[in-house]
Amino acid sequence: MWSASGPFSSLKSEFNMQFPDNVTRLCGLKGFSFGCHPDVACYTECCRELDLALTPYDVLCLRKELQMSSEEFIDRYVVVEQDENDIFPVLYLGMVDDGRASCPFISENGCKVYNSRPGACRTYPVGRGTTLDRNGKKQELYVLVREDHCRGFAEGQNHTVAQWFENQGLLEYNAINDEVLTLLQHERVHKGIRLSREQSDNFLLALFKLDEFRKLVSSPGFQDKCMLTEEEICSILSDDLSLLRFGIRWLKRILFTEIYE
Repeated sequence: MWSASGPFSSLKSEFNMQFPDNVTRLCGLKGFSFGCHPDVACYTECCRELDLALTPYDVLCLRKELQMSSEEFIDRYVVVEQDENDIFPVLYLGMVDDGRASCPFISENGCKVYNSRPGACRTYPVGRGTTLDRNGKKQELYVLVREDHCRGFAEGQNHTVAQWFENQGLLEYNAINDEVLTLLQHERVHKGIRLSREQSDNFLLALFKLDEFRKLVSSPGFQDKCMLTEEEICSILSDDLSLLRFGIRWLKRILFTEIYE
């Protein structure tokens, strides 16, 4: 399965890149025909033999759906990778060793976590890539992915990208995921910054391990060190999404501001 969604996508920033033969660019209001339901012959085939990178918001939603702590979810379902060419750690959903590398949440009846499925699953068969230009303005690229096994394109249901994203509940996913772009595409990243082990650990802490991060934000001295008011701390700790968004801002300070080096 080839898919992309948001800042953790496999699409590069060079929007004039060459695509594989089964990938075509979607421009403007150009529509596409696609449908997926249990009566389609290939139902759940796209949930196997895939590399599925998880965004921070994916992890937040999935572990809430499963009523697990973020640490429990990561320990049970996630593979964390960071090779020598990766600036930041990448989290992948661990697949079942059943000979087909199936998603751990797939069943004969479909997705067991459908309401909280990751953004890349919601986006498919559309691919979405995002980048920030030199002025910090977001640019988006959309493509349509046709895989040999997929019979959904014969279903005759017509969509535009905007309609598809709204119907799949992607507006919130994309908006939150795109906030991470300010980290992943920071100017110092483009200049080749390398993170220390402590910095990589903080990246995982603030974006993915929210239960541990909540303890840090609640700890004595954190408020003063970050020059936050009591009211600001209460707002940050009010819910996980507020905490995640603060984590993005906090990481920009500790990773890219000279005073924290």
